[in-house]
Amino acid sequence: LSLVVEQVVAQLNVDASAILLLNPHSQVLTYASSSGFRSNTIQRTRLRLGESCAGRAAYTRELVAIPDVRLEPEGQTLRAIVTGDDFKAYYGAPLIARGQVKGVLEIFHRTELAPDEEWLNFLETLARQAAIAIDNASLFEDLQRSNLDLVMAYDATIEGWSRALDLRDRETEGHTQRVADMTEHLAVRMGMSEASLVHIRRGALLHDIGKMGIPDRILLKPTTLTEEEWVIMRRHPQLAYDMLHPIAYLRPAIDIPFCHHEKWDGTGYPNHLRGEDIPLAARIFALVDVWDALRSDRPYRRPWTDEQALEYIHNQAGKHFDPMVVKAFDEIMLFEQRNLKQK
Repeated sequence: LSLVVEQVVAQLNVDASAILLLNPHSQVLTYASSSGFRSNTIQRTRLRLGESCAGRAAYTRELVAIPDVRLEPEGQTLRAIVTGDDFKAYYGAPLIARGQVKGVLEIFHRTELAPDEEWLNFLETLARQAAIAIDNASLFEDLQRSNLDLVMAYDATIEGWSRALDLRDRETEGHTQRVADMTEHLAVRMGMSEASLVHIRRGALLHDIGKMGIPDRILLKPTTLTEEEWVIMRRHPQLAYDMLHPIAYLRPAIDIPFCHHEKWDGTGYPNHLRGEDIPLAARIFALVDVWDALRSDRPYRRPWTDEQALEYIHNQAGKHFDPMVVKAFDEIMLFEQRNLKQK
């Protein structure tokens, strides 16, 4: 808009120009941009439809021309708006795009204007171009807002699913939320990109979604599973893949649900991946998931202390866990311990 008003002043050879935008809800015109004014009173402009010259231009959807604002009744309101600028001539062109009034393009000149047809046509052309630009900007802003609302709805749905999974699997309160937060934190420490963090978080929240396909008699069995039951239980990563892959926006989040039971030494499941063949997101999550599980209360054991859990993590470096992930995890733990001591 700043560029528009500057070009209007330069191309039409006038002293000042301003753009007022129409709020579609309140139907009030307010200041948006200006060029060539001596004072800043124009910035306080607030007009209802039909009020003053700009309000009339917006209401009638027609060009308003005032050769001498000192001789027109409407000129009193206009002079009050631009106090100290001593303007004589005024033109107000409605900004219309797709049949809707977007605002008003105003032109001010301190001496008499005698515009010809070419000048007036050029003014209307500039007004149309400004209206299209404003409309495009509004559409883009609305699209961004709609996209943000949609993403927030998606993520709220995913978090709801994760809480439902915790309840069904009888996980400890907040397990999935905790591991999602810590996985994201560790991923940042490992230098993963900002764009990938969205998918990592979604994958962490949905890490056990494949268990939806495991029968309750196996999933909730209070005693040790038989070998046949373990075969069924170990299908849940593949079930997660089958559930998530058809959903385009969740496809980039599959690494954790599909691969978080793989182990660095190749003894994990479902595909016995080894080392860096395991996606980094899954390697990070595998450590965090075990860390949280060890420190949580279970029916069959008391929670481990941080020291006990950390010792286990160290012992499993190069076996269950990627040694580089263990190193980054240690750095986070050390940093948090220092903060606790300082407090």
